[in-house]
Amino acid sequence: MQPFTIVAGPAAGLPAANIDTDVIMPKQFLKGIDRAGLGAATFHDLRYAGPGQPRPDFVLNRPAWQGACILVVGLNFGCGSSREHAVWGLLQGGIRAVIGTSFAGIFADNAANNGLLLIELAPGPVAELSARAADPARNHMTIDLPAQTITTADGAVQGFAIPARRKDHLVRGLDAIGATLDHAEAIRAFQARHLAAQPWLA
Repeated sequence: MQPFTIVAGPAAGLPAANIDTDVIMPKQFLKGIDRAGLGAATFHDLRYAGPGQPRPDFVLNRPAWQGACILVVGLNFGCGSSREHAVWGLLQGGIRAVIGTSFAGIFADNAANNGLLLIELAPGPVAELSARAADPARNHMTIDLPAQTITTADGAVQGFAIPARRKDHLVRGLDAIGATLDHAEAIRAFQARHLAAQPWLA
């Protein structure tokens, strides 16, 4: 997966609470056998009034938020069903990080496994970042994962916590397979010892 070090660009606000995975990735887009085309389907029912009819009031359709790579969201983002397509769609749509007060557990696991950075902050800092994200003159943010900071367009800096292992995997672009291969030498050594002690298994 794509490594995450420093990401900078427009941030968009979706402050409603309990935005679930069916809102992020509606069920009619789950019929494919691969991940192709999910970016255009992300937030489909919020973005479009009908085929080819974008809703001009939806934040990601507005000029100042084109190319948004960061979302500032309400509490319990990603609740509902466990569909991994929601994370795939966000990433395909250019979203690299989501900032909020809380995230649904399975959604958080899917995000970690696919390289989407989730930043959990207290309500006060999230409200401040949400206000900036809503202002086209201040909606640019820079997330420095190695430094664990968010820097806003007006120079404010907000730190954040992240588990060391998750940070390492994101910075290095390691998915579950890549993280396992980090231990390839130890795995091969174990196999050799195991087969030496129980040769009939070979």
